[in-house]
Amino acid sequence: MRLQGRTAVVTGANRGIGRATVERFLAEGARVLAVDLDVHEIGHLPVHRLAVDLASDDGPSRVAAEARALGPVHCLVNNAGIGAARSLADSDDALIDRVLGTNLRAVLRLTRDMLPLLDPDASIVNVGSAFGETGYPTSTAYAVTKAGISQLTRQLVADLSPRGVRINAVAPGVIRTAMTAARIDGDEAYRKAMVGGTPLARIGTPEQVAAVIVFLCTDEAAFVNGQIIAVDGGWLAARTHA
Repeated sequence: MRLQGRTAVVTGANRGIGRATVERFLAEGARVLAVDLDVHEIGHLPVHRLAVDLASDDGPSRVAAEARALGPVHCLVNNAGIGAARSLADSDDALIDRVLGTNLRAVLRLTRDMLPLLDPDASIVNVGSAFGETGYPTSTAYAVTKAGISQLTRQLVADLSPRGVRINAVAPGVIRTAMTAARIDGDEAYRKAMVGGTPLARIGTPEQVAAVIVFLCTDEAAFVNGQIIAVDGGWLAARTHA
């Protein structure tokens, strides 16, 4: 119960990494505001829920208003995002706008709106991607947004650390979620590069990513700041296939 009495806000909370993170926060005693387009699948969990499109004009301000009623926010997890397995040549304006709007613009706006609500010792954890740390074919818009998440993390360290707020990010590799399952199972080239290329030779789970996210919000990580932590089975460090 390392987070007893603390409040966490988690976006993209309905499934996958977000849902696993919500469950881990609850296990550690935190009070959770779970945010997603649809919060139906976490309806049984003892959390505060808000169904909202973070990419909409009023989405971030609605989250901030809901969080304000819960008191100071100790943990903000920017997890909401969408995938886009497209090369730049195959990315039309609508796709680019949708991916940038959800994966990066919404994170900037939500974090800004949450700043007045953060506890002096708060922790922000941004969910990036291994694709934001290296090049990979046919993921241009997505990869650019996740690279932006990494740079946002570093920039927020410069801006917010004097207040006592810590900011870190996780960069998941191949993790089986509802969003990634079709590509893992249906794209042989992707599976070979990601699963076959992971030194641990297996697919990660949302729970394994959630464990790192929640650790970064605990006092045990009180001197961890500005890090982009890969949760990827070693894929970035030593890919076993070119």
